[in-house]
Amino acid sequence: MRRGELLMAIDQGTTNTKAILVARDGRSIFVASSPTRLFQPRPDFVEQSPVALWESVTKVVSDCIRNRQREEIAAIGISNQRETVVAWERRTGEPVAPAIIWQCRRSAAICAELEQSGREKVLRERTGLGIDPLFSGSKMRWLLENVVGLGKRAEAGEICFGTVDSWLIWKLTGRKVFACDASNASRTQLFNLRTGDWDDDLLRLFRVPRIALPEVRDSSGFFGECIGIAGLEGIPILSAMGDSHAAMAGHASYAPGTIKATYGTGSSVMTLLPELRLAKSGVATTIAWQIQRKPRFALEGNISMTGSAVQWVGEFLGLPDPVIDTVKLSEATEDSAGVYFVPAMVGLGAPHWDTEVRGVLMGLGRGSRATHMARAAIESIAFQIRDVFDAMQSEAGCALPVLYADGGGTRNNWLMQFQADILGTPVLRSEQEELSALGAAWMAGLVLGWWSSLTELESLRGETKEFLPQMTALQREQLYAGWKNAIARTRYRPDRKGRLQ
Repeated sequence: MRRGELLMAIDQGTTNTKAILVARDGRSIFVASSPTRLFQPRPDFVEQSPVALWESVTKVVSDCIRNRQREEIAAIGISNQRETVVAWERRTGEPVAPAIIWQCRRSAAICAELEQSGREKVLRERTGLGIDPLFSGSKMRWLLENVVGLGKRAEAGEICFGTVDSWLIWKLTGRKVFACDASNASRTQLFNLRTGDWDDDLLRLFRVPRIALPEVRDSSGFFGECIGIAGLEGIPILSAMGDSHAAMAGHASYAPGTIKATYGTGSSVMTLLPELRLAKSGVATTIAWQIQRKPRFALEGNISMTGSAVQWVGEFLGLPDPVIDTVKLSEATEDSAGVYFVPAMVGLGAPHWDTEVRGVLMGLGRGSRATHMARAAIESIAFQIRDVFDAMQSEAGCALPVLYADGGGTRNNWLMQFQADILGTPVLRSEQEELSALGAAWMAGLVLGWWSSLTELESLRGETKEFLPQMTALQREQLYAGWKNAIARTRYRPDRKGRLQ
């Protein structure tokens, strides 16, 4: 392996791709970013161009190489948007369809069929996941059933199906390595948590040929060397992780009961477990990461729309800069004046897992204004996090004394304070903005021996800002009761006689 003084981490997210350079002391010293576009060709369809994703990677990599201050890059780590599915030709490397993004609901009918056939129990027992279009397996089956000839080609070994990490590894290694890591595999609903391998019964259920899937490797380990990338020739790829898992690693707190929330396009709440434990109340069991063939398990709750809910409101209101202007609007009022916004435009994720519902704006009065809608959008993020936090605390069987927070949404101080208030729990915001990339870089550094263990990584923990609850218990529970009422109304589906189902 080449000896260098820097690690490069590539963080391929839903709305942008970033790359950072990390020094031996564990600090990020340079960040490059490139936006990525989402397309919605039909209602409930969300997709991206795999070629454009790769081009965004080459751009940020080039930016890092130009700014590496003559120091060699020792290794590369990868963090990526999860559950998203890419399908490409093994011989040419050309995509055969757009990437189906994790938010996409096109496979809802497949999931409904699985629920009606009573497959929920076996899926949860083997994969730790409930049935939902979020996960990759139903997306792969949709492609196999809807792209002409794809099923036969996949069975013949001509097609590769992968999560985004496997697509990037394939491209970075010049089509030499077809592999993903265990954290990404655990989000596909095709991976057996107990055996640590693709599950043949589930592959048959989703009609995915084993030959079309990547080899599953450790999150921290050797994935191959870069080929054909200017400035990266021969540099090893030494880590790959789903972005939420990498952010968990980046908080540098590895004790069971550590819980974090990542605030992005959607949000992930994750808490580490001492051993494999299958969840029951609306959250999932997943692999946080795998090192030396030993998986570290976690509970996780996924929320489809948090940051994207703010953007949706800004677009609905016709604001020039949907996100920034919505945040500004929200700051122009003291409260939401009883307005609640449930951003279920693509259904509800954890802990409700309801694909049928759609968004609701309620509590409107004669005096309601755009400012109240904007404030309700910001508040909906904190309310959804509490929904998952409460479910997770019940499942974890122990107190969760503090919430670690990361992601773009945490830059909003008001949101962080409201989050602490509505939880009644302190929130520790990481001051490291690129936490997913940082976690991936640290995992690569473990392979190089820069750090000897996760315990040593704890010494790299960056600065945090603490937000303490200030709201009274009565205020908190009144506001949250209003949110639960909004959720109940959102999910209300009367039968033919008008009774609640």
